[in-house]
Amino acid sequence: MDQRDIYRDHAREYDELVRAEDKDNALERTLAQVVCGANVIEVGAGTGRLSRVLLACGAASLLATERERAMLKLARESIVDDRVRFEIADALSLPAESDVYDVGIEGWVFGHFRHWLEDGWRVQLDAAIGELGRCVRPGGKIVLIETLGTGKSSPAPNAALAEMYAFLESERGFSRTEIRTDYEFPSEADARRVLGFFFGDERVKTMVTGAVVPECTGVWVRENR
Repeated sequence: MDQRDIYRDHAREYDELVRAEDKDNALERTLAQVVCGANVIEVGAGTGRLSRVLLACGAASLLATERERAMLKLARESIVDDRVRFEIADALSLPAESDVYDVGIEGWVFGHFRHWLEDGWRVQLDAAIGELGRCVRPGGKIVLIETLGTGKSSPAPNAALAEMYAFLESERGFSRTEIRTDYEFPSEADARRVLGFFFGDERVKTMVTGAVVPECTGVWVRENR
């Protein structure tokens, strides 16, 4: 199944997947210093997986944006917090004034540009970063979170993503931190079922060897210009 169809039509199955990730809360520890006390805008909130982390990190306020209505509906249902506001929005047109936020962040969104726009991904990526940066005050932080490999114990992104990450680091001034955000499921059978729905059963044959599935994640940070 195409992942775009999953995001549009299978929000609950996707939510079951993302709720299993990061069993040791590595992402929260990594983001805490950047997010604590900050006014944050989030791109691609999905079902609220990263939104919950940002609120747990002590964000002063959060504007969480997402393109797919079914995904955002689940986020709204699961997160009740006066600090957060949810809005339907595309990454290239965010419903925010300029120079307002301390931190602009995306999680597992921009990497799709590399796969879905083989020829124009650099232009699209720059436009999305630029739109996020428009909303962030000068000197604030732009944070990008993307996979470095599911089922991998050490960072091993595929060639397309590796090319994109090199572009971010060598040409766009982002610095990378690498963390482990392993999945943990009730059983190996659950791991195969949930990951198989998203990644496909064939890939899961070599990815899953138990209830815990390794995941490497990159966090890229740059001061807004």
